[in-house]
Amino acid sequence: MAPPRPTVTPLPLLLSLNAGFVDTSGFLALQGLFTAHVTGNFVTLGASLVLGTSGAVAKLLALPVFCVVVIAIRLLSSALLRRKLPALRIILSLKVVLLIAGAALAIHFGPFGNGDAWQAVFTGLVLVAAMAIQNAAHRIHLGSAPPSTLMTGTTTQIMIDLADMIQAPKSENAERPGARLLAMSINIAVFAAGCAAAAVLYAHVGVWCFVVPPVLGFVALFVRMVPTGNEPH
Repeated sequence: MAPPRPTVTPLPLLLSLNAGFVDTSGFLALQGLFTAHVTGNFVTLGASLVLGTSGAVAKLLALPVFCVVVIAIRLLSSALLRRKLPALRIILSLKVVLLIAGAALAIHFGPFGNGDAWQAVFTGLVLVAAMAIQNAAHRIHLGSAPPSTLMTGTTTQIMIDLADMIQAPKSENAERPGARLLAMSINIAVFAAGCAAAAVLYAHVGVWCFVVPPVLGFVALFVRMVPTGNEPH
């Protein structure tokens, strides 16, 4: 039996768009803090320590906060599912609440000249927590869709699929990577579009660009509330 073909659905794409936007706007506004790709903060932390730039505190705390939130979301999701409640919708709603809080903090306290000030650290960690929720929700409830934040693995798989298409598998029953390649390529393009949009908006309106992620979060919630018959609870 042939493996199921990957499908392109709106919700994962909206999550990828939002992740690209939040990661880029956070990096620009918070002295190089990655809010979605938190392991990247190891590199920027080292750069901060060597170059003497600010923002080391938030980068140091980002991974522990991310990990704690992911554990909490996993436990919450299991509890909600046991009670037959709409776990994904509730979890995404929590993410939107944190994005609203992050936007309010960024607009009230920003721009952030000192990345080690408590205002900048707190704002950054709120956004890290929001992206941790998205990462956990995606892995738990949307596992068949390409990741919405970490694009390195997705890019690697695209290149492998391209190589497989070039060598043209001889067996008729061999898995053909075309559909998966298309879904992953669209995912990366949408993530990149979020990054570009954040950069352009930050250049023109500064920290007010943080209004966009909660709006995208609400759109994702609306999409989630419209039943499609092929998305999990």
